[in-house]
Amino acid sequence: MKYCSKCGAEIHDEAVICMNCGCKIGADAQKPACQLKTNRGMIKFILLSAITFGIYGIVVMSAISSDINMIAGRYDGKKTMHFCLLAFIFSWLTFGIAPIVWYHRISARIGAELRRRGIAYSFGAGSFWGWEVLGSLIFVGPFIYLHKLCKSMNLLAEHYNVNG
Repeated sequence: MKYCSKCGAEIHDEAVICMNCGCKIGADAQKPACQLKTNRGMIKFILLSAITFGIYGIVVMSAISSDINMIAGRYDGKKTMHFCLLAFIFSWLTFGIAPIVWYHRISARIGAELRRRGIAYSFGAGSFWGWEVLGSLIFVGPFIYLHKLCKSMNLLAEHYNVNG
């Protein structure tokens, strides 16, 4: 007999899933559900957003919101609102307050997941407030925030693709 690594229930040696919690047992237990993209970049984001009149930016931010849910959802129990829902409905309903709250929360969640996974990269809600908000006074701040957001999501996606 062996024991489930998630809930500790006793399971049969030939079992592939735990009958108590449903978690996978064995070599496939930590494999990721799918491979995430690791090629996000600030210059690519800016150029393709300009060429597509902002559509590429919406697609990338939607992918970031979906990816962080996949990467961190089973550990922190949270679910980040999809970017399209935010952009097309809540941003104008709340007179621009909802995007500020959304960026603060997703930045904090990405930073927490970086720390949980032991990835040495500085990112979090402070990055949003420092670079995106206050940094807009020196013009380059939002670009630095975008670079840090893309890099942190690339690091998380690489780690997820290898370790699940």
